[in-house]
Amino acid sequence: MTLTVGVPEGLSARVPAEQRGPGLDRDAVRLLVSRGTEVSHHVFGELPRLLRAGDLLVVNTSPTLAAAVDGRVGHTRVVVHFSTRGDDGRWAVELRAPDGRGTTRARAGGPAGTEVRLPGVRLVLEEALSGVSGRLWWARVATGAVGGLLREYGRPIRYSYTERDQPLSVYQTVFALPGADGEGSAEMPSAARPFTARLVAELVSRGVQFAPITLHTGVASSEAYEPPYPERFAVPEASARLINAVRAGEGRVVAVGTTAVRAVESATGDDGVVRAAEGWTDLVVTPERGVRVVDGLLTGLHEPEASHLLMLEAVAGRTAIGRGYEEAVRGGYLWHEFGDVHLVLR
Repeated sequence: MTLTVGVPEGLSARVPAEQRGPGLDRDAVRLLVSRGTEVSHHVFGELPRLLRAGDLLVVNTSPTLAAAVDGRVGHTRVVVHFSTRGDDGRWAVELRAPDGRGTTRARAGGPAGTEVRLPGVRLVLEEALSGVSGRLWWARVATGAVGGLLREYGRPIRYSYTERDQPLSVYQTVFALPGADGEGSAEMPSAARPFTARLVAELVSRGVQFAPITLHTGVASSEAYEPPYPERFAVPEASARLINAVRAGEGRVVAVGTTAVRAVESATGDDGVVRAAEGWTDLVVTPERGVRVVDGLLTGLHEPEASHLLMLEAVAGRTAIGRGYEEAVRGGYLWHEFGDVHLVLR
């Protein structure tokens, strides 16, 4: 899908909402609501009044990793983005060239056998991941431990549209749960960032329910806008039962973020029933495939080339998404992980 509108200069969120003025919290972002082609403008704190008792929010509990670490290939400085840990102990990594404004310049990985030296850790690149233009490589950990490396030397991945580095706490959502050593998301499941404990409590008091799932996100393709590659996910039995019960009643299933859509739809059979599942998913949600469970999606604003827009189109249709994005540009909504939020309802 290609929208007819681009992202104008100046509409990137450069700092988190709570750093834009005194007395602000994470929920001080705007909320664009699309119901078909009808668009309305709100603030995120109004979300409890926009949902109904019996609605269900599916939230991703994956914590964000301090996944960027400075290293060297030979005498050349690089930044390593640790993307995904494989079942065999290898890591999918991306090498980038430091530029002082976030690590935004992709650097070709390889060839096989290339050694990457990090503090106390040595990686050996073994093979490129398929379908990602050679930017991600499976790397064997020759010496050291990645979990300790990330804790001691890592920092959150950031891109040049942000103003400065931020502490890892800024990238954790209120739903994040501690994972096993080195287990988490390379980049924040950012649709959930505007939620606060106070807002969650208000939603619960109004009869909105929550279903936790986990999907560990890898490193996004900020230049090539490639479709997502396989990621590890888990939909627990209790959440599967709750989603099915809501669907059998009057409530709506609203996924908080594209990660939640991918996880839930991966656990849904052809019969439309969600079952407990875990492992790896290579599902790419497109309009042709459609969605079987999700009635709505709470998400950030994506660039016109981003593959995530196909998922939005699968939920609400191309016309509705195009209309919503035209309004977002016209209204000066902010893009990216610290930006404003779009509630898309079927």
